[in-house]
Amino acid sequence: MTMRIGNIHPAAGSTRPRKRRGKGSATGLGGTSGKGHKGKKARAGGKIPAWFEGGQMPLQRRTPKRGFKNPGRVEYQVVQVGRLATAAAGATVDRAWLKSEGIVRRPGPIKLLAGGELKTSLTVKVDAASESARKIIEAAGGRVELPAAAVKTPASRASAKPPAGSKGS
Repeated sequence: MTMRIGNIHPAAGSTRPRKRRGKGSATGLGGTSGKGHKGKKARAGGKIPAWFEGGQMPLQRRTPKRGFKNPGRVEYQVVQVGRLATAAAGATVDRAWLKSEGIVRRPGPIKLLAGGELKTSLTVKVDAASESARKIIEAAGGRVELPAAAVKTPASRASAKPPAGSKGS
């Protein structure tokens, strides 16, 4: 006999008949249909959220809050200069290369930090780089390219600050 979709059924004992609520006292679910007597949970749509603690001061409100969380914080993925040693001489190291090598996994800005040695000259394109990391790459004959918005010269930093003693206009 060939198997047909109409012949397929669950294994014996794996399923139970559904509860027929409100069908008399013999079912054990008649009258109040298993909802008890009155109260919020007996009403239609009377759901209580999982975090509700019965009027007790909730956990997120009774735990002490400490410090300051900066909403404008930029969280960089850091890459040590020594990790770039596997790149071929004259290669361009950018997000795609770092991702293919498994050095960077998450999306978001990348920052180059000093750590390790570099013997080959590379062109590195990242979002930020420490001054010491930049010196290591330039000493090896390479260069670091940053986005135009990220480049801050000492002159631009000085002009961004208001003069001392002024209260603004």
